[in-house]
This record gives sequence, C-alpha cells and structure tokens, in this order.
Amino acid sequence: MRKTATTQRGGGIPAQPGPRDASATTEPGVRHMARSAEAGARQGAHVAEVGASSAVRSAEAASAAAVVQAPDQVIPGAGPAPRTAAGAASRPGERPTVRLREDGPDEPEAPRYAPEWLQLREGADAVARAGELLDPLRIRLANLPGRAGGLVVHDLGCGTGSMGRWLAPRLDGAQHWILHDRDPYLLHFAAVGSPRSAADGSRVTVESRRGDVARLTPDALAGASLVTASALLDVLTREEIDTLAAACAGAGCPALLTLSVAGRVELTPSHPLDTEIAEAFNAHQRRGGLLGPDAVTAACEAFSERGATVHLHPSPWRLGPDEADLTAQWLRGWVGAAVEERPDLRERADAYLRDRLEACAAGELNVIVHHTDLLALSRPMGGSA
Repeated sequence: MRKTATTQRGGGIPAQPGPRDASATTEPGVRHMARSAEAGARQGAHVAEVGASSAVRSAEAASAAAVVQAPDQVIPGAGPAPRTAAGAASRPGERPTVRLREDGPDEPEAPRYAPEWLQLREGADAVARAGELLDPLRIRLANLPGRAGGLVVHDLGCGTGSMGRWLAPRLDGAQHWILHDRDPYLLHFAAVGSPRSAADGSRVTVESRRGDVARLTPDALAGASLVTASALLDVLTREEIDTLAAACAGAGCPALLTLSVAGRVELTPSHPLDTEIAEAFNAHQRRGGLLGPDAVTAACEAFSERGATVHLHPSPWRLGPDEADLTAQWLRGWVGAAVEERPDLRERADAYLRDRLEACAAGELNVIVHHTDLLALSRPMGGSA
C-alpha cells in the first residue's frame, strides 16, 4: 500500500464561509483575504512573493482531527451540493465558453469547495497522478515554438493550487502560471502557496484570474503553452468539453487533465450494497447534463476530432489505514450522493455507512477509487509537432 504524499503543515486554514453565508462572514481575517484576492484579480495579476511561503504554511492545512470533527457532516466539495446547470445555453451573440462553477443571473448557486477538503485530498491526488504522462508532455513542450521565453500554463478550476505544486517542480524552464477559479478565497491560497522554482531552478511566477475566469474562450488561451486541470472533466457537459478541446486546438497547446472519475470503486472487504451505491453515485454524477464517468470518453473524442494525439493512464486513489481521514470523508460524500439520487436507499445506506466508517476507523477498510488522467497533444501553431 502506497502512503500518500503530504504537504508542509503548520496551523490551520481559516474558517471557510458556506454556500449561503460567503458574503456575510463576520471574521475580519477572512473578509480581508477575500478582498485582497479580489483586488489582485481586478488588477489582472497576482505575482506570488517569496516571503509568502511562511504564510501559506500556516494557512494551508487544518489538522485531520479538525477536518473530521463533525462525523455526520460532509466537507463542502466532498459530497452533494446544489449544482449549476452547467450546460445552460449561451446568450445571443456570446461565444461558446467552458464554465467553471460560475453563477449567472438565471442559474442556481454552484457548489463551493472548502479548502479543508482540497487539502485533505491533495496527498492522495499527488500520489495518484500519472507520472507516466510527463515524458511525452516534456517532449512536446520542449519543441513548442517560443519556448525560449518560458512556459505559460493555464490551470483551470485551480482550487488551492495543488496541480501547480505537483507539476511545476517536475518541469524544466521558467514558468508563468495563470490560475483560474471563481472563488477568491481559494485563489488566495493558490497564489501564496505556489511553488517558487521549476525542476531546474528556473523561476515560477503566478497570476490569478477571477471575474470572467469561469469562462474560457479560444482567445483566452492565446500564447498558452499548456492547459491543466484536476478533477474537472467530470463536472463538465459535452458542449463544454467540446469548447475546451476547440480552445486548446486553436491555441496549439497541449492539455493535461488529471483525476477524472472513472465510475469504478473497489472496497475491501466487499459488501452486498457496494454495487448499488456505486451505480446510484454514478447516476448522480450525470445530473443536469454533466458527464461524470463518461467525461474521459467524451474528451478523447473531442480532442481526437480536432487532430490531437490523446494519451490515457489510470490514476487511482489507493486508500488504506494511513488515509483513514480522507476515506471517511469520501465515504460520507459517496454515500450521500447515492442517497440524494435514490432516496429509497436511505435506511440501508445509513446502516452501510455506519459499518464502513467503523471499519475505516479500525484500520480494516481499503478503498480504490479509480480515476483517469488524459494528455491531449494538439498540433502546435507555427511549428512542427
């Protein structure tokens, strides 16, 4: 059993406002950080200061005990929440866009993702991502026209910036990361928690974007060297994935899209209700036209139709006794989504969840949550592949 990687810890993440009280939080420190992040986004650039590294260490992670102190609650992002109808049609005259949890005037509020949940899963994500896709990516990046000026990387739905912390130190050369997220609170952590140097010691800088960051047009990727995202494809519609593929093809840049749900879960020891819960969860993932476990297939088709070479590699979470806190939160969210999809499961699911949580706490439960990583190598613009 592989142990998940850990990030530096020290102190806790400030309280995260919930979906309904985000704009009314009474904590001055939270208000100040949100205003700071929004101001940076309005100015168009938020370059991380080297001196901020100590700040992010104190604000990056809550302790595992604090994360799971309410055993009957699910951290926002780990379980079901009101979801935007992501496939809503564009208004007349608008260009197609990829929407990343943006709330329009006629749309319900989209889910918020608590930094505690993103921190809790970061180690498992880092271990799971397919390092095997990095060599073909490095080869393509080395041959991109204009590479001498450094890489420009767009990280879509960046959350607290875990993708940058994983990937930037694995790539050579100067890098400028453009972090996209609708949540200024998360953008704050992503910006100050970004890595400072590449694999060869070259400088890494960061810019954060909010406001129209929830929409990606082909023009937005002008000059991009790479598009990245983590756990994103499965919360998009087919139209949005088509638009993403078209934008990458139009910019001639590769896309590394990691940790898309595959719709398969393995629990050891097994339980008679495992399959029924999994099927209900997968149906929940497909609500509102979202693709859920069908997203990788749709993305393969969309990128291939536009001339890209597509590589796939499994990237499963492998959760054992050392990851009990993450497993417990994942279980609550997994079962909760299944019950929301099929309320008739509730009585049996409640007993199932109690049994599973007891086994998890006793170190007697192992879980494999299957994901897939996708690397799409679009034809470069102005140069040979």
